[in-house]
Amino acid sequence: MSLFKPRPPERKDSRAARLIALTTGGRPQWTPRDYGALAAEGFARNPVAYRCVRLIAEAAASTPLAVFASGRRADDHPLKRLLDRPNPEQGGPDLMEAFFGSLQVAGNAYLEAAGDAAPTELYALRPDRMTVVPGPRGWPLAYDYQAAGRTVRIARDADGWLPVLHLKLFNPTNDHYGFSPLEAAAFAIDVHNASSAWNKALLDNSARPSGALVYSSKDAGDRLSDEQFDRLKTELAAAHSGQANAGRPLLLEGGLDWRAMSLTPAEMDFTEGKHAAAREIALAFGTPPQLLGIPGDNTYANYREANAAFWRGTVVPLAERAARALTGWLAGKFPGARIAPDLDAVPALSAERDALWSRLQAASFLTDAERRRLAGLEH
Repeated sequence: MSLFKPRPPERKDSRAARLIALTTGGRPQWTPRDYGALAAEGFARNPVAYRCVRLIAEAAASTPLAVFASGRRADDHPLKRLLDRPNPEQGGPDLMEAFFGSLQVAGNAYLEAAGDAAPTELYALRPDRMTVVPGPRGWPLAYDYQAAGRTVRIARDADGWLPVLHLKLFNPTNDHYGFSPLEAAAFAIDVHNASSAWNKALLDNSARPSGALVYSSKDAGDRLSDEQFDRLKTELAAAHSGQANAGRPLLLEGGLDWRAMSLTPAEMDFTEGKHAAAREIALAFGTPPQLLGIPGDNTYANYREANAAFWRGTVVPLAERAARALTGWLAGKFPGARIAPDLDAVPALSAERDALWSRLQAASFLTDAERRRLAGLEH
């Protein structure tokens, strides 16, 4: 008989997470910025940021998700049916477009699973309505969702599974929320929006800077009275401002002289400054400016190269990350299943795929099984 008693299983945990739990105290952690302002100024009012978000979200959502069970592709798996038809109102691409769009705008994206034993429906939740509730170990214990003046807490079930998937972009200064590309591009977005507003104001003023009305009189101390000055301003605003009055001749009374003012070439450089701001916005999102029609700094030789770089550098990593997150989240409810993006079904990557197959076919030292594995046909 052994004299030593077996040790109880050791429960390992992050020691640093305890400090996070102490600072949060189990209280809801509010988002560190105003998502509404980011969405209004960046997405709703800036065409470059809007197009970047749409390009990324639509491209990533259009990448089909395949389900593998026991190393084999299983198109009739219940998880595959759930991904193809996540809820009565949306198809799979529609749900994932909202999911990826929230990730680009807010830096956070949420999916909620509904069902009893296994999820039967998936829903995308708005990031600005979600609040993380940390637990005693620092990890999310629950999520509070607020709408219409009410708050619903989505907590872990009896098995410890949390029916909320929270995908977030890296944030070096926050433990619970991701960092939005819109926030990284905030200054460039402000410059771009201000340039558009300046251009609009210029068009409203006959597409040229205003001139000056100079009053000259033989008497050194003579000047317009307050009544004359106010009447002149009123007439100018009513009869000579706006697009409808562009080019309309100005009738001047005695003693008034019109002196036109023009912009210097340095002042006219606002157009290039606007293009530079647009390129910075595209850079923050990982979108080649060539795909957005932004002139200058065309790094790629043609549109096809820029599109391939966009898919390889931005879309594919995002789709693969989402697939891994979905697998880890739903693995407990669908044992043995794995989700992966079906890159063979992406038309933009067909040229690279053809080149890979040609190289594998030319490698005579490989067996057919090795070629299939290297081509990603077997997992």
